[in-house]
Amino acid sequence: MAERILIVAPAWVGDAILSEPLIAVLREPLREPIVDVLAPPWCAPVYERVRGIRNIIENPLPHREFGLARRRALGKSLRNNGYTRAFILPNSFKSALIPWFARIPRRTGYATEARRVLLTDARRANWRAYPRLVDRFVALAANPAQRVPTASAPTLVPDTANAGKAVRVLGLATRRPIAILCPGAEFGPAKRWPTEHFVLLARRFIDSGHAVWLIGSPNDRPAADPIAAAVPEVRNIAGRTDLGTAIDLLALASVVVSNDSGLMHAAAAVGRPLVAMFGSSSPEYTPPLSPLARIAKIEIACSPCFQRECPLGHFKCMRELSPNVVYDLARAAPGERSTG
Repeated sequence: MAERILIVAPAWVGDAILSEPLIAVLREPLREPIVDVLAPPWCAPVYERVRGIRNIIENPLPHREFGLARRRALGKSLRNNGYTRAFILPNSFKSALIPWFARIPRRTGYATEARRVLLTDARRANWRAYPRLVDRFVALAANPAQRVPTASAPTLVPDTANAGKAVRVLGLATRRPIAILCPGAEFGPAKRWPTEHFVLLARRFIDSGHAVWLIGSPNDRPAADPIAAAVPEVRNIAGRTDLGTAIDLLALASVVVSNDSGLMHAAAAVGRPLVAMFGSSSPEYTPPLSPLARIAKIEIACSPCFQRECPLGHFKCMRELSPNVVYDLARAAPGERSTG
């Protein structure tokens, strides 16, 4: 009888993408489990593009809401689904409540936030052994005494028909190589490369024969709009697509340049050449896992600080990351196609 697994998904898009290697390990030959994912609605498009998932169950609770009564009700609603095991990927106490209320017999997660009482398979949070988030996820699939499987690069399967529809609806040109720029980042401005740098980069791509698209969520419009205003040849579709369509369009790119964001991980997961820029955050924790990805980062004593805004006020980690350096990395990226 196939094992029935519920995965409690992370709340961040990038982290959701990094959970795909765990699902790949779970669906290895001879295991063939039934895998459902409990995910917030904004992460559902990621899991729609992951192989091996049967159902995506919406977790309607806002990221920061404890919502005990709602978690109890959702857990009780899952009791008849026959789950034999749950993997709880977020480290919060509240994320373990739904599988507990669902009475899933085996509940695996890290023993953080005093939630050991909610887990039947509580793992020690040995972050030194697993510095990368993707390895922490994959380690949960192994018994504690076993060797941890090597994490594969996350893979998303883009919807090519949806991408073609979006190209037609948005009037996007695809005859030239496409450079996609992702100027947003949800956590805060310290993760965002300066607008004036994106402007110079866009102009260099246009001069080399690329079409340039700006992609992002509605929250990324304040970052994207000034770039489009300064470079009229750029197509600004930030905020004009849902996440799933953005992922599908990324698969059309000749090269992607992105801040450390969910779209950065999406570009890597659809196999596109990528330059990922890191300032306040660290590529040691959540790097883009693709042989086609290149990291753009300058060495400065205060980086990474993991703050939403530069605590020193100078923002050197991003300001001193030159557009010429990023452009050269992009043009040298494996698989990058261009006309000049």
